[in-house]
Amino acid sequence: MPLLEIKDLQLEFGSRERPLRAVDGVSLTIDAGETVCLVGESGCGKSVTALSIARLVSSPPARYVGGEILLNGRDVLRMGNSELRQIRGGVVSYVFQDPGDSLNPVFRVGNQIKEALKLHRSEKATDDEVVRLLKLVGIPAPESRMRDYPHQLSGGMQQRVMIAMALASEPKLLVADEPTTALDVTIQAQILELLLDLKKRLGMAMLLITHNLGIVGDIADRVAVMYAGQIVELAPATDLLRRPFHPYTRALMNSVPKLGHEMERLQAIGGTVPNPGAWPKGCRFYPRCPNAARHPECAETMPELIEIEPKRWVRCLYANELRQN
Repeated sequence: MPLLEIKDLQLEFGSRERPLRAVDGVSLTIDAGETVCLVGESGCGKSVTALSIARLVSSPPARYVGGEILLNGRDVLRMGNSELRQIRGGVVSYVFQDPGDSLNPVFRVGNQIKEALKLHRSEKATDDEVVRLLKLVGIPAPESRMRDYPHQLSGGMQQRVMIAMALASEPKLLVADEPTTALDVTIQAQILELLLDLKKRLGMAMLLITHNLGIVGDIADRVAVMYAGQIVELAPATDLLRRPFHPYTRALMNSVPKLGHEMERLQAIGGTVPNPGAWPKGCRFYPRCPNAARHPECAETMPELIEIEPKRWVRCLYANELRQN
């Protein structure tokens, strides 16, 4: 049984008369100890999907109108408040993209980590455990750093504190939502290396959300590519990076700069991600697809997510044709 199993998740905002379907039929599994990357541009529904795992998208204003979210076989969408408090942190923990917004500026970082310990491992809510966690995430001189306020730490150190807080409850699944976006390139690499090392040492599963396909090769077991509220491609990371099938995945790959290749400018994807209230009738990538002129029928027909090779799923009417190119 998978640690996490999302089945046909559908989530809406707005009024019932004019619903905005932000997540539309997403299905995804994560096994214990596995790392899955959820990739796509901003506005594709990645963060909303991830927050839904622990039902952190408030209802209202959101409405969970269909599907299941199974954590260890229990449906999160049917849980009461007491059960939700147990799984939030106890089973799944989050690391967000801007640690400066997540840390409380008026409390010392050691006290904030200790608060997480009190909620899920009260017997371990000690200075010694805080020091151990800070050491675990690579913060030097943790005995003195635990007495610092967030503004006294660099962005990279703040993110390490956030990771320590997420690990305090010993979760089975760590959700890292764009954890390196606000950091410089050198610190980004350090944080990703830290996450990968902690995942191996602690045996937890991880869902990494990013818009950058360039970082997934070193960290992911599988990659799910999301566009306009749907999964459009799902495959083992090495297979997808070596030979992407969906036109959107190929466009994302082409927009990543490559070492040793000279080019005047990066290949941008024309257009923008459509708003949930203005999704195209057929394939949602059709208005931006480079193959659109040859396949006008894609404007009217919504493609299904189909398995075209073992463990490789693609949402495209011409998936088999793309597979041969």
